[in-house]
Amino acid sequence: MKRNIDVCLSPKLIELYDLEGKIVVVVDILRATSVMVTAMAHGAKEIIPVATLEEAKSYLDKGFLCAAERGGAQVDGFPLDNSPFSYMNEEIKDQPIVITTTNGTLAITKSTTADEVLVGAFLNINAVADYIIKQNKDVIVHCAGWKGKTNMEDTLFAGALVDLLNSTHELACDTAHLSLKYYQSVKEDLFETVKNSAHARRLNKLHVIKDIEFCVKQSIYDLVPVLKEDKLVPAN
Repeated sequence: MKRNIDVCLSPKLIELYDLEGKIVVVVDILRATSVMVTAMAHGAKEIIPVATLEEAKSYLDKGFLCAAERGGAQVDGFPLDNSPFSYMNEEIKDQPIVITTTNGTLAITKSTTADEVLVGAFLNINAVADYIIKQNKDVIVHCAGWKGKTNMEDTLFAGALVDLLNSTHELACDTAHLSLKYYQSVKEDLFETVKNSAHARRLNKLHVIKDIEFCVKQSIYDLVPVLKEDKLVPAN
């Protein structure tokens, strides 16, 4: 019997979904979950996602390596930003990293009643799909969006994951169907599509076009961050 897959397009809508007993895949393509996957692929011991700057500052004061982003830009006083390229170095190896972002970490903290919370990105999408298939559970893709609104790139990830799980999961509602059809219509031109998204245009002002191009690369990392208590660690 097939399981169900559903899509929540914004953290503002997540209370409409029953998360108990299900896997939630949180996605924030530009750039929080792409950063988390990249950091873990380059040896970060664990990632501690926190929703507020105050929480992140408390970890910073204790000597943790911390990243903070608001509105796409690095927050003053924090050593790490929200670019995946900042996590491709020896500094982060074997270190716990605390991260707070505008949208992605909020979506994670709003998903904790699920049976499991995974972090997804195009960078690890095949690994996420394989993990879900092995667990044999219903799935909700929780798109971080932008300040409560729907965004293009997270919706496209949702559609891509629905596409990969087509043989094992039924579409639970029209949102999953819309996400799938949207992805299928632009999948051959994904970078050009995402490059024209509202958030990509915001990020362009920060001169991070290389980040956008990197974040739509598919399945270059074979790992799945999973939330254990308050920390993201690699799934077994």
